[in-house]
Amino acid sequence: MPLTFDAPAVFCVLVLGTLYIRAARRRDWPPGRTTAFLAGLATILVVTCSALAVYDTTFFWVRAVQTTTLLMVTPLLLALGAPLRLLLDTVPARWLRRHGRGPLARALTFPPVVTLALVVPVLVLYLTPLYDLVLRSPVADGLVRVVLVAAGFTYFWTRLGLDPTPREDPHLVSVWIAFTEVIFDGALGLVLWLGPLLAPAYYAAAHPGRGPDPRTDQIIGAGVLWIGGDVAGLPFVVALFVRWARDDERRAKQIDVQLDEEAASGAASTSGLWWENDPALSDRFKGRG
Repeated sequence: MPLTFDAPAVFCVLVLGTLYIRAARRRDWPPGRTTAFLAGLATILVVTCSALAVYDTTFFWVRAVQTTTLLMVTPLLLALGAPLRLLLDTVPARWLRRHGRGPLARALTFPPVVTLALVVPVLVLYLTPLYDLVLRSPVADGLVRVVLVAAGFTYFWTRLGLDPTPREDPHLVSVWIAFTEVIFDGALGLVLWLGPLLAPAYYAAAHPGRGPDPRTDQIIGAGVLWIGGDVAGLPFVVALFVRWARDDERRAKQIDVQLDEEAASGAASTSGLWWENDPALSDRFKGRG
């Protein structure tokens, strides 16, 4: 299997992984979160240094796999690692604490804004001349990859709620956002499936003479972006419902404790027969005895 070496990607992965592990060792950090974060970094290496990187400028469907991974898989795993909470627990980060819940941060994480942050980069990539530029320019390619990961992380960070967020929205909002993302995936997939070929001159020159023809290649890529994006989002939906159930269970326990405390406090502050303490009946039996 052919491999390649992307020095900037490897450098970033090594730096982020080292910083995360060192911070996790300073406190009692859940191993599952560390595993998720390192797995997210590993997907970056798979995208940039494996056969996917060798053929990402040759076949459309390979580029589609890269896009889906960087937008949906990598950010989800990174967000499951709760890196911002780990950062706040190990570094003072006064500026982040002071402005993290400010008006600007709340506006930028408003649910419609987060939804646009997830879907717009992909639409711009595939429905504008940017796609042709990415195939020809390594710099543009690298910047697009960073934007995809950042957009996906913003989405999963605000929706999962494992890290501190500027705003707390109901879980049902996250479900509706996920549903909206599915609709956009389907719309983009249909456009690429039925629409004109992207970068036809480039792919005609780059085609190695084997593999699918350009039209079949784009149809496969459209299916990857459509179905693959939805499949990649299933773990997020599962994690979302698990967190929803845990939050409801925790809230129910808090209510039970509060009711028990109120009942104990009420019992301690009252005396006599039960109807003497009922406002609706106390007047009726006040003069009897």
